[in-house]
Amino acid sequence: MEIPIFPLNGAVLFPGTSLPLNIFEKRYIEMVDYALSKERCIGMIQSDEKNKLYSVGCIGKIHSFSETTDGRYLISLQGTNCFKIKKEFEKKYKFRLIEAEMIDFKEDKNIINEKQKNNLLDMYSKYIKVKKINLNLDEIQNIDFNQIIKFIAMISPFSDIEKQVLLETKNLSDFYRKLQSILELQIVEDNNSKSIN
Repeated sequence: MEIPIFPLNGAVLFPGTSLPLNIFEKRYIEMVDYALSKERCIGMIQSDEKNKLYSVGCIGKIHSFSETTDGRYLISLQGTNCFKIKKEFEKKYKFRLIEAEMIDFKEDKNIINEKQKNNLLDMYSKYIKVKKINLNLDEIQNIDFNQIIKFIAMISPFSDIEKQVLLETKNLSDFYRKLQSILELQIVEDNNSKSIN
C-alpha cells in the first residue's frame, strides 16, 4: 500500500483510536490534499533522537476534515492498522511517500479478564495521582478494555520511545503487560525522586 507519511513525535495514533490534527505547513497541506484524492489514508510515524524514522507507524484514515479561512486543515484521523515501512519512494512531492506493509494486531480478548482490567485501573489511578493529572476514571470504567489501554497510552505523558514500544506490540496481552510495566516504573521513579527531595 502506498501512503503519505506524517512524521510527528509524541502524537502517536493507535488502531481503533482517533487523533485530531491542525495542519498548517504547506507540505502537509499538500499531503492532506493527496490523501483526500486517494484512499484518505495518512501514516503517522515517529523518529528517533537521530531523526531516523522508526520502522513501525499507524495508518490513520481521514474521517472528518474542514478548511479554515486562513488555509489550514483541521482533520481527524481514525487509526486503522499498524504498518511497517517497506520502502520510501523518491521525492515527487513536498511530503514523503512510502510503501507500507500491514501488521496484523491480534485482538486476544479472552486473555484479558475483569481482574486485569481492575488492576490496570488501580495502577493508573496511582499514576495520575503522582503525575497530578486531573482525570475522572469513572468515565472510562465501562468502556471496552481494548479502548481503555489505548486511551491511557494516548493521553499519558509517556516518552516517545515508550509510546513506540506500545505501538509495536503484537497483541492485546503484550500491550497490557508493557503498559503495566511503564506505569509501574514511572510511579516508582516519581516516588523515589520525591523521597530524595
